[in-house]
Amino acid sequence: MKTIISTPNAPAAIGTYSQAVKVDGTVYLSGQIGLDPASMQLVDGIEAQIHQVFKNLSAVCEAAGGSLADIVKLNVFLTDLGNFAKVNEIMGQYFQQPYPARAAVGVASLPRGALVEADGVLVL
Repeated sequence: MKTIISTPNAPAAIGTYSQAVKVDGTVYLSGQIGLDPASMQLVDGIEAQIHQVFKNLSAVCEAAGGSLADIVKLNVFLTDLGNFAKVNEIMGQYFQQPYPARAAVGVASLPRGALVEADGVLVL
């Protein structure tokens, strides 16, 4: 049985998807970009977008009954892999050891011209 997770504290879906889907104790988090949930506008700059991505993911985790600490797999997509060090630095402000498994992928573009996107899998 699946449960759809939704919260106004993260950006509303901008397509045919849910913010997250829970199946048993596993939550599949949709990708989050640096949209401010109140304005639905991208925040300015790579650092602000990275912070907003983690804030958005955190809000969805909380709506599912968990937290960022419950993420077991994280995927990060960057339009410029030169920003990988910034992701690591900022991620350290949101995650503590043991860290989730992670992939970082360079991509040509992201929705709405975002510079970074992340999705993940959460186990409650």
